[in-house]
Amino acid sequence: MHEFSERFECRPCGIQYEIPQPRLFSFNNPFGACPTCHGFGNVIELDMNLVVPDQTKSIQQNAIEPWSKPHYRAQLVELKRAAKAYDVRTDVPWAKLTDEERRFIVEGSDGAAGAEAARRAAEGPAVRYEGIKGFFRWLEKKKYKVHVRVFLSRYRGYLTCPDCGGARLRREARDVRVGERTIDAVSALTVRQAEAFFAALELSEKETAIADKVLAEIRRRLGFLRDVGLDYLTLDRLSSTLSGGESQRINLATSLGSALVDTLYVLDEPSIGLHSRDNERLIAILRKLRDQGNTVLVVEHDADMIKVADTVVDMGLGAGEQGGRVIYSGTLAGLMNEPRSLTAKYLRDELAIPLPATRRKPVPTQKIRIFGASEHNLKDIDVDIPLGVLTCVTGVSGSGKSTLVHEVIYAALKRAKGDWDRRVGAHDKLEGAELVSNVVLVDQNPIGRTPRSNPVTYLKAFDPIRELFASTKDARARGLTASHFSFNVPGGRCEACEGEGEVKVEMQFLADVFVPCDQCEGKRFKPQVLEVKYRGRGVDQVLDMTVREALTFFSSSPKVLRRLQVLDEIGLGYLRLGQPATTLSGGEAQRIKIAAHLSSTTGDRILYILDEPTTGLHFDDIAKLLAAFRKLLQAGHSLLVIEHNLDVIKTADWLIDLGPEGGEEGGDVVAIGTPENVALVEASHTGRYLRDVLAIGRSNAYGVGRA
Repeated sequence: MHEFSERFECRPCGIQYEIPQPRLFSFNNPFGACPTCHGFGNVIELDMNLVVPDQTKSIQQNAIEPWSKPHYRAQLVELKRAAKAYDVRTDVPWAKLTDEERRFIVEGSDGAAGAEAARRAAEGPAVRYEGIKGFFRWLEKKKYKVHVRVFLSRYRGYLTCPDCGGARLRREARDVRVGERTIDAVSALTVRQAEAFFAALELSEKETAIADKVLAEIRRRLGFLRDVGLDYLTLDRLSSTLSGGESQRINLATSLGSALVDTLYVLDEPSIGLHSRDNERLIAILRKLRDQGNTVLVVEHDADMIKVADTVVDMGLGAGEQGGRVIYSGTLAGLMNEPRSLTAKYLRDELAIPLPATRRKPVPTQKIRIFGASEHNLKDIDVDIPLGVLTCVTGVSGSGKSTLVHEVIYAALKRAKGDWDRRVGAHDKLEGAELVSNVVLVDQNPIGRTPRSNPVTYLKAFDPIRELFASTKDARARGLTASHFSFNVPGGRCEACEGEGEVKVEMQFLADVFVPCDQCEGKRFKPQVLEVKYRGRGVDQVLDMTVREALTFFSSSPKVLRRLQVLDEIGLGYLRLGQPATTLSGGEAQRIKIAAHLSSTTGDRILYILDEPTTGLHFDDIAKLLAAFRKLLQAGHSLLVIEHNLDVIKTADWLIDLGPEGGEEGGDVVAIGTPENVALVEASHTGRYLRDVLAIGRSNAYGVGRA
């Protein structure tokens, strides 16, 4: 007798398969998503990297972070008693424990601790130990308490889904093969590898007839990603892990693939995060969009981009109140003859960021050393960060700069200072952390997320201003103190808007709308506070001043001047004192943070880390930023900067160039030393572009060449 079935079914094992259809291969569709992780590729579970954040510590040194808390010290005592009975070492670093020892500590006495240890335990009295997982299972029963839920959340992380292995698809989708590869295996390929796979794919005549148009579209779209310089990215790369420049180039590749015509494309600083080599590719893509019959409008400061534009619109003359005018509109040749244009002065070399007359020489004994950095695409590299100098980390997009600086150096130093309880990028050892008192990441995140946050409060310049108002006769007569002139605390602020000057109107299904407060008319304070004048101005009028106006107005108050002068020196004199933080650009927020550190008078030696600080900056703003860098260095601090801008790179004291390419072909130290050294290294893309801006014939007194 023969049995027949209409289902896709494996006869030996009885597994039934769905009829292949597009939704089966999509993790965004419930039909195709892995039922365990729902298509996310990970699940929220106990993360041992959070439970044991520093694997160089032993059990005796509180390696198990949750048991270092006084409330749970009893669990640590229980572990030590059980470890003695089961011959598990508690005085060696966690990383050097055997797998059996770690399994015992995590799983408890029910887990294996080795045959010899089990024999010893059997001979002696039984010691019950629940393990780290048993401890957290016990806590799960107390989740009705808020503080327990908060405690549990600290040690949970996203772990790879145990069922799909991070593929995000159900088993039936993962068992279908094309060219001996499953769809998740193809998605794990880089764009470059995927191009090779689909180019070499051999199909039968029937299969070719079915898939011909689909394959042509796949190859075309992969070609667009290659053209925008993203051939090092894997197809399954999470969009949340992409840099701003990578995201923008993916959007460009999508636009190229759409083949639209008569379309206006507006790009805001597309060169952000791009190496000079990648910038050439970007320009070629924008020209391609133009040649297809589209209009491309670009907001940009990059000189190469300006020079290839068909029309240039130059705004100015200055920033803030002094800006907002069209200085010139027309061809590049016309701009070069415009005497009022600050941009043209830099393009004509009338103004320029000069090379330093001398470079600061690194002191051999003053450096932070990272050994065996191997996170993501880093190739087990050793890197020295000299202190007291400006060090730039350079390289093409995807070469491993952010991984090295953020995930390894910054996180490792923070952990060494006791300020880090998250995962640190893979590396063998860190040396020299004791040479700096702290490490500070100066990023472009907002200085505040409400209208009450502004430059004057962030720099703490508003404290002496409030004291000046409180010292007036009117304020004393009304019984007003300095706190009444604060819009952050109840007392003198308008309570209708709680000192924000505006109120939120919820629009249900539309975006919320903010309108000026009808009680204080946007002035933030109560009438009796606004009536108090200092030198003829109310507190609301002072907040409406620009930094430059305030420098003149408060010329007799050294406390205010000291904090505000720094803002003017780094090119932010046009900002209003009370300008809401929500209206500041990323570049402005970053420079305000630098100003806050410059106005500090502490004697600490700090390592400042900056990622692309020139984002959104004009040539003239970059010159002011470099002046701020020099002030930080003169104060005894150190700077570590990720940068592609050649004006910053050429003025650096020391370069660490990663590459040579992006992705798997990156992660190596290509060159290290002064800019002159790096310019001589043939394998360095950064060096190739540095040769055009440096006098290579200069004598080189210090530094080394190829790594």
